[in-house]
Amino acid sequence: MDSGGAFAAAGIAIFSQNASLRSVVDPWWQVPLMVLLAEAFVLRAGLYKSVIRYIAIPTAYRIAKVAFMVVAVLLALRLLVDVPAFHAGVVINFGLLLAFVLGAGRLAARHFLGVTSDRDAERLAIFGAGDAGAQLAYSLSSDRRRRVICFVDDRHGTAGMMIADVPVYQADDLPGLIESQRISSVLLAVPSASRRRKKDIIDWLEPFPVTVKTVPALGEILSGKSRISDIRDIEIEDLLGRDAVAPDDALLSATIRGRSVMVTGAGGSIGSELCRQIVQLAPEHLVLFEVNELSLFNLEREIRSHLDPERPTRVTAILGSVLDASLVATVIRRFRIQTLYHAAAYKHVPLVEQNVAAGLCNNVLGTRNVAEAAVGGGVTRFILVSTDKAVRPTNVMGATKRASELVVQAMAARVASSEGCIFSMVRFGNVLGSSGSVVPYFREQINKGGPITVTHPDITRFFMTIPEAAQLVIQAGAMAQGSEVFLLDMGEPVRIRDLAKRMIHLAGFTHRDERNPNGDIEIVYSGLRPGEKLYEELLISEASATTQHSMIGCAQESYLPWEELLPWLEQVEVAVTSQRRGQVKQLLQRVVSEYTPATDDHDAIGDAQEVGSSVPDHPLRHGAVSFQ
Repeated sequence: MDSGGAFAAAGIAIFSQNASLRSVVDPWWQVPLMVLLAEAFVLRAGLYKSVIRYIAIPTAYRIAKVAFMVVAVLLALRLLVDVPAFHAGVVINFGLLLAFVLGAGRLAARHFLGVTSDRDAERLAIFGAGDAGAQLAYSLSSDRRRRVICFVDDRHGTAGMMIADVPVYQADDLPGLIESQRISSVLLAVPSASRRRKKDIIDWLEPFPVTVKTVPALGEILSGKSRISDIRDIEIEDLLGRDAVAPDDALLSATIRGRSVMVTGAGGSIGSELCRQIVQLAPEHLVLFEVNELSLFNLEREIRSHLDPERPTRVTAILGSVLDASLVATVIRRFRIQTLYHAAAYKHVPLVEQNVAAGLCNNVLGTRNVAEAAVGGGVTRFILVSTDKAVRPTNVMGATKRASELVVQAMAARVASSEGCIFSMVRFGNVLGSSGSVVPYFREQINKGGPITVTHPDITRFFMTIPEAAQLVIQAGAMAQGSEVFLLDMGEPVRIRDLAKRMIHLAGFTHRDERNPNGDIEIVYSGLRPGEKLYEELLISEASATTQHSMIGCAQESYLPWEELLPWLEQVEVAVTSQRRGQVKQLLQRVVSEYTPATDDHDAIGDAQEVGSSVPDHPLRHGAVSFQ
């Protein structure tokens, strides 16, 4: 029986058994009339449609409204109809009783359902008793899979308060609460805190046997990209603890605003973020140049969806390869490109190690094609996106990127006297969230129960977020005077083994090793991959100069004149076309003197068995595709 029917039955029973009450509510028919009237308003308000386990404040408002309307109608009838019925005291008490029965019955049912369904719910503590924590607790109150047990906060004066009927404790009480309240997860609800502050909290939480998760950053919440209830795993940027330096708006817009800008490799990790940053700086025209059709399609759709209607920017998507010199040159001339970011490259170390000719062709000859087209097409600024793996490389990918830098340096010296295009390079390390990032790989292994695979116990890497790297690339390019190598401040290197351990602990597991043989997840070491280094560097020479930006350094490094580099490039074309892997590596060593290749042969194709003596016409240089 529903609560309205129960209320009607109870009212009639009380009326029939209580003589004194019958004397007050005489005539007798007013009691069932009041009950039927109340039932009509309950049906009209849709209270029977409310799912009891999700009842919240709006339902309470509707119950109060029903009781008020019933009392108002009954009192109006007493005034309008001249009959000795609907005594004012009885009517008001009836309304109060109605509100009590409707509300208390549902709250009791909700409590009963909550108790029975919370037995298997995840028991949570929220770190942060502020507005974000309160909103998170309210949003989780109807989630039967999770139950917020308490808040913890390290600020003075917060302990002892109640937020959303949940008690607040001092942070120092958390270890005892984890044991006594069987808390399995801690949600970090401090979206406005700095990265350093978040890192300090995460460091403090790491030893506890709980899973640590967080809410989105304040900027994501304010922009509408995320909600406060979008709980997610701890990201590596939270573990690094380095706060991003605010960009210099003048540098950001100096070579972008009102200009025609082109990005090669636009669909890649850095290329796509460069496009996102550039389009916000109001260029006149943005050309997305990419060889991968799906990446280009998705990026163009994303960029167009975020265009500012008040400052329209033309966006053109070009499907093509930087190896098609004719297409690259035509695009640059047709759209009168002024600023060009060359991010197109093969960058996966093991894959390029197995495909030497393809890596050399795309990274070196592709850079040569774009640089020559930039000079011929009137580009005023050319920025090469390089990598720390170009410094004293031990792999083919790093050697090809250093050779690409030599191409750009030689071209810069070649055009310096004519006040033509300003060439520069930006070198930095690993970016978080890229297609080869180790973090999602580790998280996947943790979700499967391990083990986590690390190549070497002592291997270290620099890390930087993709948006931060893209902003710094744009600012560095704006400071260029010609042939500089800009170096981004990557912070302190991270030991990958330590990163893996922290991810294990923050996921609520323990590390299994010789000291803890009963741990949950083991770290196994697979050995360095072909061409992989234990650590990365940003400088070939010993010194770098500061710039007007605190996170960007600058160096001038040795290079080969264009006249010496050009014959080498022609020999590279022959070797690449003929698939002579041995000669390719020799050619790389000839111009990249610091390159020390791996001794094992890891090339997937190997050398061609027969090579002609003549130099073939190289189709990738002249281009097989025309731009219409």
